[in-house]
Amino acid sequence: MSPLVPAYGEASLADLSSSLLAVLGMDGANPLGLAPADRVLLFLVDGLGAELLRAHPEAAPFLSSRAGRTLTAGFPATTATSLGTLGTGLPPGEHGMLGYQLAVPGAGYLFNCLRWTAFGPLIAPEEWQPTTTVFERAAAAGISVSYVAPAQFEGTGFNQAVYRGVRFVGADAVDDRVEGVRRALAEPRAHVTVYYGDLDAAGHMRGWGSPEWLDQLARVDRMAERLAETLPPGSAMYVTADHGMVNATDRIDADAVPALREGVALLGGEARARHVYAAPGAAGAVLESWRGVLGEAAWVASREEAVESGWFGPRVRPEWLPRIGDVVAVPRAGTVVVASVAEPLESSFTGYHGSLTPAEQYVPLLEVSTR
Repeated sequence: MSPLVPAYGEASLADLSSSLLAVLGMDGANPLGLAPADRVLLFLVDGLGAELLRAHPEAAPFLSSRAGRTLTAGFPATTATSLGTLGTGLPPGEHGMLGYQLAVPGAGYLFNCLRWTAFGPLIAPEEWQPTTTVFERAAAAGISVSYVAPAQFEGTGFNQAVYRGVRFVGADAVDDRVEGVRRALAEPRAHVTVYYGDLDAAGHMRGWGSPEWLDQLARVDRMAERLAETLPPGSAMYVTADHGMVNATDRIDADAVPALREGVALLGGEARARHVYAAPGAAGAVLESWRGVLGEAAWVASREEAVESGWFGPRVRPEWLPRIGDVVAVPRAGTVVVASVAEPLESSFTGYHGSLTPAEQYVPLLEVSTR
């Protein structure tokens, strides 16, 4: 089985962002061919994989009844990378948010791109992700741009990196988020994003398909129906996700297998998309060790092989190359490469994402229109 290379330039989250600007009348590509609208609402559901939704239509009758298509999330299939892609309209190799935990080149420590934490000095958001966002471009064109999400996200380094240019609307309860969307859509020309993260959380802790996950999917479905009812005439709502998910069936603990730590300076990424940074001169030996231990349980590539295969997009900017591991290990099926000592919480999860499998890469694009 070959890895699923994301469809950058054809049907990916990057193409969605570009197309949404075209929907609102801005110049530029419209690769998805979306029809014009006065207002656009993007409902971003963390962890709502297309295959996961198709497996449980009974829990989400409203979403399951909508016309739509399938997009690829991009690699790795993780929130930090996917929201960077949605925020810039570019593949990961261009915007530089290349994983959950990345090495700071030349500094010798890991940087958590989502939590915006590090074992060393923090990096300014505009330095780590300097590309102009789609929201800044939209605002400069006179479009009202809003992001409706839990209040705790306001002003975080991650939000400043990928959501620069938005008017942040803090709203914790679903009722408040729906009301925040309604007010934002009252503007004559609006681009509104609303975020829901509890489905992903339930998947991580209990597994996708669990009763807790299904309860969250039903909540997402009801929220989508309520959001659709807020749409003014001439509007379009699109429902999508940042990634899907798989449940772990086999755990390989890098902290308990000496061969997976030998010659490794830093172990980054996450359990389904590992960036392995080798000590000086050890990259070849680390690649051989990881391939030997993981065997058919993972796709294991050198940095050069991963880049040439197009995992991060058609190209990677030269300045971003050192952020990628010397070795990139991408588990197949339900295998996860945990680090029980370094990452105790993440190592206890049931559900994971990040890899190049259909369950993680495919995300839905569902449409509701009042045009």
